[in-house]
Amino acid sequence: MPTEKFTFQGHDGSTLAARLDLPDGPHLATALFAHCFTCSKDIPAARRIAARLAARGIAVLRFDFTGLGHSEGEFANTTFTSNVADVVLAAQALDGHGMPVDLVIGHSLGGAAVLKAAPDIASAKAVVTLGAPFDPHHVTQNFGGALNDIAAKGHAMVQLAGRPFEIRQAFVDDVSAASLAPAIANLHKALLVMHAPGDTTVGIDNASQIFGAAKHPKSFVTLDDADHLVTQASDAEYAADVISAWAGRYLRLPEPAMPIGAPEGVVRVSEADPRGFLQDVSHGPNHHTLADEPLAYGGTNRGMSPYGFVAAGLGACTSMTIRMYARRKGWPLDHVSVDVTHDKVHAQDAELGQGTKIDTFTRAITLRGDLDADQRARLLDIADRCPVHRTLEAENRIVTTLV
Repeated sequence: MPTEKFTFQGHDGSTLAARLDLPDGPHLATALFAHCFTCSKDIPAARRIAARLAARGIAVLRFDFTGLGHSEGEFANTTFTSNVADVVLAAQALDGHGMPVDLVIGHSLGGAAVLKAAPDIASAKAVVTLGAPFDPHHVTQNFGGALNDIAAKGHAMVQLAGRPFEIRQAFVDDVSAASLAPAIANLHKALLVMHAPGDTTVGIDNASQIFGAAKHPKSFVTLDDADHLVTQASDAEYAADVISAWAGRYLRLPEPAMPIGAPEGVVRVSEADPRGFLQDVSHGPNHHTLADEPLAYGGTNRGMSPYGFVAAGLGACTSMTIRMYARRKGWPLDHVSVDVTHDKVHAQDAELGQGTKIDTFTRAITLRGDLDADQRARLLDIADRCPVHRTLEAENRIVTTLV
């Protein structure tokens, strides 16, 4: 996944730092990601979600709010209103870059900010929130006893996630006055609310209130036992998978042009986790799956193995070929199923060197319907004529280039 540094001017003129995660292949849509309160664009959840969306052809801009991460400016001078302004300015910067925002994603208070900002991002067709509060004032619950000091002195240092941040009364006043209900009711965009029932930072009731305030189309998906920061890789990947599948319904992702010599388009495989074997497999904007290795071979078993995909291709092609022939003949074939197994066996009968093994695909075909013996025999013969069968038996040539 190519990543470019990206900067734009924030609400107070400060230069805000961002990363633009780009697809390896065709760019089909653009998403904007707003991180959680006092977090940064580089938290694991943001990185993982951006990577999975990029694998689906969706470029993702994730940026640091004013005074956080690598962005300039004073965090102490920011408010919820300034965060909303930064989201809108990020969208405008992308638009100026020729990449109008199609999808807006916000995590925690960043989710509240995108709900407030989304009506002002005309190009956006869909909005996603993860662990977002319905009432932005909810964030002040993390300040504890410091609220009294803030009220008395106008400011105070607050420990958040083990780090000190100066919080001023202006922030408390602004976030207390913020109301999301009108913005949510007037989104005029599809909304996906994602929240974990056990979220102890922002309770699940917030998700219910956001969902209740929104008009259709709207969806709610539970993040099960994920924590508020979605720190587990599996939770972040699940969120990304759901977001990309859901967004595809509303973004109307275009079909990329077919390259010359590839009539069915490009099947793109990219690493989902460099520490293991998990791979993102995509074929255009509408087809996505995972490849992996079994646990016994060091994988996480979250997708079919490479040989499993080869076997699936053989089985699917066999079933389709039988169905097409029976349909053309008008035969009473009710159902076809094909079981395929793969193994390597010693090539005892082949004219190959000693100890050489060949691949054996064993195919068991079940035909249901009022078919006579001759029809069944003919369909079994037709199975051997499926294109993938012929490809596997033929002498193939693989051309490899380094990009």
